[in-house]
Amino acid sequence: MEDSGKDFKKSSSMGINAYYPKAPPLPQAMMTSYFRKGLLRDKLRLRGEKNAGITTATDLLECLFNEGYRTDVVITTDHGNIIRAHASILGMASPVMKSMLKKSKNHGRRRTISIRGVSYEAVRTFTRFLYSSCYKQEEMNELVLHLMVLSHVFVVPSLKRECERQVENGMLTIENVIDIFQVSLLCDAPRLSLFCHRLIVKSFMAVSVTEGWRVMRQSHPMLEKILLESVIEADSRKKERIKKTEERKIYLQLYDAMEALVHICRDGCRTIGPYDMVLKGDQAPCNYETCKGIELLVRHFAGCKLRVSGGCIHCKRMWQLLELHSRLCSKPNECRVPLCRNFKERLQRQTKKDEMRWKILVRKMLRAKNIARAPLFSLAMAVYA
Repeated sequence: MEDSGKDFKKSSSMGINAYYPKAPPLPQAMMTSYFRKGLLRDKLRLRGEKNAGITTATDLLECLFNEGYRTDVVITTDHGNIIRAHASILGMASPVMKSMLKKSKNHGRRRTISIRGVSYEAVRTFTRFLYSSCYKQEEMNELVLHLMVLSHVFVVPSLKRECERQVENGMLTIENVIDIFQVSLLCDAPRLSLFCHRLIVKSFMAVSVTEGWRVMRQSHPMLEKILLESVIEADSRKKERIKKTEERKIYLQLYDAMEALVHICRDGCRTIGPYDMVLKGDQAPCNYETCKGIELLVRHFAGCKLRVSGGCIHCKRMWQLLELHSRLCSKPNECRVPLCRNFKERLQRQTKKDEMRWKILVRKMLRAKNIARAPLFSLAMAVYA
């Protein structure tokens, strides 16, 4: 009995595991996975200060791309260069990449994607952006057109918008505007193509002597024709705007002349008269710039021997000015401008052609005055209408 008690105490001291068989070893594949995960944790832990800034998902994705841990895709570029990546990340970032991965052939455990026609640095910067949506500014400055093409081909709208923004905010110059214009048309970037088109039209003489224009003229003659037509059309619009501006100035001068005529005949002008009118002592000096010219024209009209029948051009102008005033005057019976009532009576005897011509002149003159009084924004809209 004593021996059996000793054996029981001994077994109790060994624990309950002494009564169960030893567990079998883990499978080799699982041990390998645990081993690799342990190595990765140790590697990240031992990197010390270099890895101290990895605190966000972006930093982890950057590290994953740079380290190439457990990659399953090989991207081949020109000159035999390769980039290792992860199929899951590429497929999530680009639908085109996802489709290519489904159709790609497996070489062992890895699939292969080929990207040709652009430099290895551009493909690597593009792939890095798929991981972390980050880039280096010096790489963007150098590879912006390549990245725009890649983002368009592989449908990565965030990178495409960033490339457009970078070009619009300082990268567009006279030397590269033709190249960027062609790329914007190829990549369906309407806002950027509009920026380029405006610069080409505005600085056509400088753009037409660049190397980009020479190459474009040989490779895309139809595009050259379209740009030349745009330049001709813009020049025609500019000339039309100048013509309308000059006409508007003439109509404003006519309106001012009419106001000065009413001012002289109704209120009297302290500068030029009429001298038979008693002016108020507190009357302010004349602010009409055309008063002096109207005074000279009235004096000539009063003393001219040729008059209209003799072909005097100054008298014709005065006559037209008086008739124009009569068409604007709403109170001919009380108006003090000479011949105002007489011209009102003559209006009924005029032909329809003459009546329409005078109506058009009055309408344009009033419109020019309204534009001159309008705010700056309304004036700009009227000029470019």
